[in-house]
Amino acid sequence: MKFPFYTGRTIFLLAIMVVISACRRELSIDAPPNILLIVSDDQRYDSMPYMPRTMARIFDEGINFEHAYVTTSRCCPSRASILTGMYAHNHQVILNSDPLNQSTFVEKLAEAGYFTGLVGKYLNSYPVTPADPPRPEFDYWIGMISGPNNARYFDTELNVNGIWQAHEGYQTFILRDYALEFLEQAAGQEAPFFLLFAPYAPHLPAIPAPGDEALYTDESLPLPPNFNPVDMNGKPAWLRALPLLEPDQIESTQRDRLHQLQTLNAFDAAIEDLLNKLESQDELENTVVIYLSDNGLFLGEHRLPIGKIYVYEESMHVPLAIRYPDLIKEPRTETNIVGNIDLAPTILELAGLEPPENMDGRSLVPLMRERNVTEWREALLLEGWPINVAYVGNSPPFQAMHTGRYVYVETEGDLPELYDLESDPFQLTNEISNPAYGDILATLQQALAAERESILPIPPR
Repeated sequence: MKFPFYTGRTIFLLAIMVVISACRRELSIDAPPNILLIVSDDQRYDSMPYMPRTMARIFDEGINFEHAYVTTSRCCPSRASILTGMYAHNHQVILNSDPLNQSTFVEKLAEAGYFTGLVGKYLNSYPVTPADPPRPEFDYWIGMISGPNNARYFDTELNVNGIWQAHEGYQTFILRDYALEFLEQAAGQEAPFFLLFAPYAPHLPAIPAPGDEALYTDESLPLPPNFNPVDMNGKPAWLRALPLLEPDQIESTQRDRLHQLQTLNAFDAAIEDLLNKLESQDELENTVVIYLSDNGLFLGEHRLPIGKIYVYEESMHVPLAIRYPDLIKEPRTETNIVGNIDLAPTILELAGLEPPENMDGRSLVPLMRERNVTEWREALLLEGWPINVAYVGNSPPFQAMHTGRYVYVETEGDLPELYDLESDPFQLTNEISNPAYGDILATLQQALAAERESILPIPPR
């Protein structure tokens, strides 16, 4: 009798598939799903109504996570947390220029046989120059150098599978076409795919696609109650010291707000094209589609003319939705608080892989599978190091505990804050001295103190 010859690599892959098969049975998944992760850039939570196709096809057909937060609201730290499932104090990416030296969930998907692709922005710290090669864990790489002088909306330069190329046209549509090409290639693979689709939109300076320049110009974009407030009582000293916005700054914030919304229209259309492609390939129902933003953006709230590294809702609160009908049997809104650190363990579990112990996040699969999950976190740690911010200087680092309703903030050397978002969604009134909130204040202070026990000091920047 002849026996088949198995190489060491073959035996290793067979072992992985046995593990994946067991995990699939646990999840009631017939086969490892494809995964499409869509990450917008500097998109505010309140801008999602301006993406009606994405709302209809992802948010309204899956789970809309109403209380989703980034744990550090800055592009590179947030994206590093998405990729690693770790808090910034653990992955040590504090500034946009900091390199990521931790392993990512994409590496684990690649090791398990996934066909992997990146189209758009990876991290601000990679690639740095056109000579930087594609990340080895990606089979398909369309990477950009981040920043307004490089990741421009028109006639952008991209690293196409190791070759730097100039492109003519509108960046969002160029990236869409590459993503469609990836899906074509993925259709010829026996393995499932993972695609990170991450255009620059709606990052400032936002430039709308041709034909979108007149969108919303006949509308009056409402200003929130915390826009350029006269009364800053109860705020930390660094924030009280900010001057009222000048008329030209107010005009600029309104112009930026409009241009961001206009820019989202092309992004919205591109996402619909990707979903239609998956549908035509009979792959949409076997694809986990995840949408989120890497952080929000201030546009005049709390006197901040721009920026995103501070603790308030405009910066930390982001849109997040997951569509996957195999587990999400009916559309719904989830009210438990979740974070960007939860995506890595979620994706690994859906792929039938064990999340590593160093991940701080929790898999969202239990929330996807059933309603009314009671065993979940009570609060999420938020943290930030507002270093080298030109318009306010080096304001102090902060740490906060967020429950979805309450947020308690400790700013280094400054006034602590407590907000009740149910009665005060715009965070106008600091309840830190209000005895009615004594019990919740004590609970959140203890929770933050417990979190601090495991936080290592950040090296000087």
